[in-house]
Amino acid sequence: MERLSPATLATLPPSVARPAGARPAGPRIVHLGLGAFARAHLAAYTQEANAKAGTTWQIVGVSLQRPDMRDALKPQGGLYTLVTRAPEGPIFELLDVVTDVLVAPENPAAVVDVLADAATRIVTLTVTEKGYCHLPSTGRLNLEHPDIGHDLAHPETPRSAPGFLVAGLAKRRAQGLPPFTLLSCDNLPSNGRVLHGLVLEFAAKLDHALAAWIEETASFPCCMVDRIVPATTASDIAETAAAIGLHDASPVMSEPFRQWAIEDHFISGRPAWEMAGAEMVAEVAPYEFMKLRMLNGAHSSLAYLGYLAGHETVADATADPLIAAFLERLWAEIIPTVPAPPGVDLADYARRLLERFRNPAIRHRTWQIAMDGSQKLPQRLLGTLRWRLERGHPCPAILLGIAGWMRYAAGQDERGQPIDIRDPLAARFAAIASAAGDDPAALVDGFMQIESIFGGDLPARDDLRRALTASLGTLLSHGAHETLAHFLNWSPNAGASNQRSGA
Repeated sequence: MERLSPATLATLPPSVARPAGARPAGPRIVHLGLGAFARAHLAAYTQEANAKAGTTWQIVGVSLQRPDMRDALKPQGGLYTLVTRAPEGPIFELLDVVTDVLVAPENPAAVVDVLADAATRIVTLTVTEKGYCHLPSTGRLNLEHPDIGHDLAHPETPRSAPGFLVAGLAKRRAQGLPPFTLLSCDNLPSNGRVLHGLVLEFAAKLDHALAAWIEETASFPCCMVDRIVPATTASDIAETAAAIGLHDASPVMSEPFRQWAIEDHFISGRPAWEMAGAEMVAEVAPYEFMKLRMLNGAHSSLAYLGYLAGHETVADATADPLIAAFLERLWAEIIPTVPAPPGVDLADYARRLLERFRNPAIRHRTWQIAMDGSQKLPQRLLGTLRWRLERGHPCPAILLGIAGWMRYAAGQDERGQPIDIRDPLAARFAAIASAAGDDPAALVDGFMQIESIFGGDLPARDDLRRALTASLGTLLSHGAHETLAHFLNWSPNAGASNQRSGA
């Protein structure tokens, strides 16, 4: 089968939406961390904004670790297929807004050069929580991170996202160019402010005058992104090839829903993203709280408990009445902690989340969501936990979600098989589990000693330790499914009335 490329576009069937035509050079967005999410969200919004506004914004992607994305997209001239998986059937659309992909470890100077180029107006990031090289419990730069240590010693050949950003800004300053706008699209509370702090902290370690220039002239808007984008599988690639009649080495799958709330603070222009449905807002915090706590917090809790209960995907897990009822109980605890964005009914938002999770066309693996829990828990669950503890409000569902993470991070499933733990702290988790064995109190103590996750306040609460030990002990003794049934006072023969009382 022929490869997707600009030369083969004419063979596409009429059912496949395609780009309008040639791509003239235009202002540039440089995106750090060009994975599936950025290609289904940022790129889709940008291409639609270009089409509706008659603009020519382009995206140059930067892979900070591996060449896979470059190797897949370069032979295709940057083209790839966005597959929107709706319950009624998939929609196939070609995107061409990505014009190049650089691989940072192969040529860090080329990345710094494109950051410093005058055509670059915006730098966006989806490097995941761990890519910020910070301490999630404090938001400060992790000076013990090996990449940060390297970049401070060798700023001309950076490895980390903060290192590349500061190197690009330093070169622009030396050339007499203004800075670019820095837009984090990762799931961090106040992501723009976190990025602002990390960039300034890193820059100040090198040059206080550079840090002052960044502080005075650069822009770090916050934003909230939302679209479920599962990892692409071999069967997805085969299905895409059958639909478009060409081999696409890197299609991207997504759900129909998408949302983007952005603080409108851009210093050198931006695409007309609002014409593609983005919400340009003065303050993004309510949207962040809503998404991080209600969607991401539920996603993580569902991932750990669902994986332990034997469910491979989110759709499989939410088809389980116990897990669906647990999510409703969890949202009842989360909603009072969330300031509602203008015009949003949070109970209705929770109902729509459950519908999205149940979409059978999206195969979002629980194992994929469970990755990097040490970086996710502080934002997704522990902020909500603190809010309720400070007010004396009970939070058994939140505690069960955290206990589910501890049970998962211990590294062995309910059949005694090892779990493939993907986390920057995986080695420490293994040491904690080895020392604690099956003792839930020892496991809780071991995990809560990780200050980068739990800070200094939560480990000091004996009531919290006792509650987590009880939840984890039940999970260890009885397994996730029976624990959920007990938590919800569930009887498998009780029917719909019991489901309602469990919610």
